[in-house]
Amino acid sequence: MVSKKSLAAQLRASGRRLTPQRRLILSILDTTDDHLDADEVFARARQIDSRLNLATVYRTLGVLKEMDLVEQRYFARDHKREYYETVDKREHYHFTCLGCCEIIEVETPRIRQAQEEITTLTGAQFTHACVCFEGYCADCALIENASREET
Repeated sequence: MVSKKSLAAQLRASGRRLTPQRRLILSILDTTDDHLDADEVFARARQIDSRLNLATVYRTLGVLKEMDLVEQRYFARDHKREYYETVDKREHYHFTCLGCCEIIEVETPRIRQAQEEITTLTGAQFTHACVCFEGYCADCALIENASREET
């Protein structure tokens, strides 16, 4: 987690203050392993500060994203829901089960290898990779396969 002092310095350097709302929202994202969209961040924040409103959560997430303290993620190709994670988490990708909607975090060196290969071939320099994996988790794959065999 970014220290309170460091976060305050970063915010001040960008002409902003470390408000209680910003500290709260960053703390919520930093202390969870869950995948949170703005509505879930809002719900958790309201448990701590009932005066907080959804617009403040969206503005704060935007500021934290602009400052590269959080990343916006998508777990499906339609990009309908945005999820947020702090940037200091290890590099990982997400597999979304189309059956039960479970999100499974996946670590693999293959994405980095693909980036290096593309850089070698084209000279392109990556700043970010967005990879969404979709399919069926092991349990749902069994159900899906069984239903296909019945038809």
